[in-house]
Parts: sequence; structure tokens; C-alpha cells
Amino acid sequence: MSATARQNDRHRTRVGIAAAGRVAGRMAIGVALTLVTAIGAAAQGRGIRPAEHPVLPIGSDLPSFTLPGIDGRTHSSREFTRTKLLAIVFESNHCPVSQLYEGRIEQLYKDYRSKGVTLVAINPNNAKAVRLDELGYTDVTDSLPEMKIRAAFRGITWPYLYDGETQELSMKFGAVATPHIFIFDEHHKLAYQGRIDDNQREDLVKSHDARNALDALLAGRPVPVANTRAFGCTTKWLYKSQDVAQEWARIQAEPVTVEPAAADDLKTLRGNPTDKVTVVDFWSTACKACQDQLVDFETTYRMYRLRAFNLVTVSTDAPAAQDAVLAFLKQQHASSPNKQFASADRAALQAAWGATWNPTEPYVMVLAPGGQVLYQKTGKIDILSVRRVVLANMPDMRAYIGQKAYWMAAVAADRAKHR
Repeated sequence: MSATARQNDRHRTRVGIAAAGRVAGRMAIGVALTLVTAIGAAAQGRGIRPAEHPVLPIGSDLPSFTLPGIDGRTHSSREFTRTKLLAIVFESNHCPVSQLYEGRIEQLYKDYRSKGVTLVAINPNNAKAVRLDELGYTDVTDSLPEMKIRAAFRGITWPYLYDGETQELSMKFGAVATPHIFIFDEHHKLAYQGRIDDNQREDLVKSHDARNALDALLAGRPVPVANTRAFGCTTKWLYKSQDVAQEWARIQAEPVTVEPAAADDLKTLRGNPTDKVTVVDFWSTACKACQDQLVDFETTYRMYRLRAFNLVTVSTDAPAAQDAVLAFLKQQHASSPNKQFASADRAALQAAWGATWNPTEPYVMVLAPGGQVLYQKTGKIDILSVRRVVLANMPDMRAYIGQKAYWMAAVAADRAKHR
């Protein structure tokens, strides 16, 4: 493989680094463009379209399955049938609706496990079928390794399995969206399918459909409403990998520029006069770690740039190195706003910024509108920590009220856990 091809591979991967500094690896957002296109073509050739996977009818037997879980074990359907009732909920990492239901799924698990109900979560999505601009509400993708990261971060203890590799089980169930719940009775027959409740905003819920079904079955009564319409993020079937390939082609075509940053420019940037949470990444062509981490920041920019977010990269190289700086940024397809120190007097420009650091080391600062420092770090940077701070401080989008509160609580709980 050529150096250029390897660089493109690298660009389409690496979405997360595990907590405590352990590298989780370059997770697949996609592989090489040719591979992604081939997967999409093959999937389309097999006719993998959501309309061709009807929802499992009420009264159907529990489909058999064997799937890997976040616990490192392989789980089969047989081990989950030694229970009075079985609730299977399709959920995912990246989906904001699924995140908003995470607490309710946990409460179902806690409230009903002592009553003989087993709850199993399954991720139906393939990470290669999720575009970068669909990752605007998450720190990680839907790959199995990053499911493990999310579970550790959020303290998920219920079984969480991965069907994204083949999606065969999701097709059998006709999983429409995440979340989508299926409840099986004591004879392993489907008794309820659809939504968990009637509103993604928990404070506006009026009908607790999944709880109503469980309560009825436990009492030996018929389920009052057996079918409801699931809502959330559509299942990311493999044929959507074509969309990922098209997105990457658009990214490669975006212009890449770099502008000089004098002392006044840095003072203005430090004050963040915008209405966006802004990540400022200082880097140098003389710093290998800086160059490696710039990939993470550019990926983050592509994930969040449709929201109230911005990334500005600042090269600490002297003006004489402008050609080398621009060449590297173009190699990375770094279409975020890019700046470079306007003079060789690094000390003076650092003073204008208001901080001192070794210019040959990575340095990042996350700024709220108005310039409040939300996060800063010199040296090796955990990109997941940066993303979580950003997610906890961006305002809610109208479609997903409660997202900011979700991430604020998640970050606070994680900090308390590691004190």
C-alpha cells in the first residue's frame, strides 16, 4: 500500500482512545475508499434495504442468534431463554435518541430483573455505514471495541451485544431504529414490539408502553397494545456505506488554507467572540505527536461542525515553514480554519495567547463562547475527553432536547468515579 493510501486509511479510522490513556485503536469509520465502495456495492447487490426487512410479527418465535458481547464472550439466544420474560432492545452508541433512552433502559433492567425479566441490548449498526456528520452527538462510533468504551464510561451492566458485522439478526427482527424493543413471553413468543414509551423527552412521557406490556405479561394478562411504532435513528444498514464513501469524497474536495496569526489575532481567538464551543489545537511539523493527534481533531471537526462547534488549528512553526505546514494540512484534508504563527518570536505569541508550553509538544484548549476555558492539556491528549467536554457544553438542538444534560451528567459521573 502506498503512503498516500495508508494516510487515507488513517483518516477514515481513529475515532476513539480509551480512558486512562489506553489506546483503543483506530476504529473503523470506514476503511479505504475502495473497500467502502465495494462493501456498499455488495450490500446493494444482496438487496439489503430496510423496506425488505419487515418487523417481526406478534406471536413469532424468538429468532436464534450467536453474537459477541462487550464482556468479550460470545452469547447465544439459548442462554437468555431461561427466564420468565425476555426484552431485547436494539440500541446504539451514536444515536442521540438512544442516548436519551439509556437511563430508561437501565431502569427497566433494574426494576424488572428481580421479577424474572431478562433485558438484552443489541447494536444493529455497522460503523462503516455511519457518516461522520451523523456522529454529531457521540464521542465514539458503533463498532464493538467502542461499544466497550461506551459501556465502561457509562457503567452499562446489562448484556450489550453486537450484530453490526452481518446484521443478520437485525434483519430477522426488522429493527427499524434505535431504540426498538421486542418483548417475548414465557413461551418465547413475541408479545410486544415498538417504542419504549411515547416521547424521547422523559418529562413529556404519557404512555409507558414497554412497562405496560411487561406488567401485563407478568400478571398473566394480554398485552394492551402489542404493536407501536418505534422511533429514533434509523438502522444503519451496510448499503449505507455508499453514503460514507460519498461523504469522504466531498471531504477530500474541500479547500485547505492557512492564515498567519499575529498577536492580536491570537488574543481575539483566545476570547472566542463566537457563539460556538471552540477547540484550538496548537501543533508543529517538528512534533510527531502533534501531527498524529491532528487527525483526531480533524475527525472531530467533521463530526460536530453542523452544530455550535468550531476547530481552529494553529501551527507554531515560523513563517518560513509555511509551505511545509500547508502541505501537511492538505495531506490531512484539513478543511477546518487553520492558522500559523505570523512571526518566529514564539514567546511573544504565546504571551499573547496567555499560556506557555513547549512548542514541540501538543497543546489544546477548549473554549466556551466568551473565552471561558473548559479544558486544556499539554502533551498526549485523550480525544475522548475533549469530545465529551464539547458535547457537555454545546447547546441542545431542537430535535434532541436533553442531550446537553445527558453529557453533563455523564462527564460529572465519570470525574467522580476517577477521583
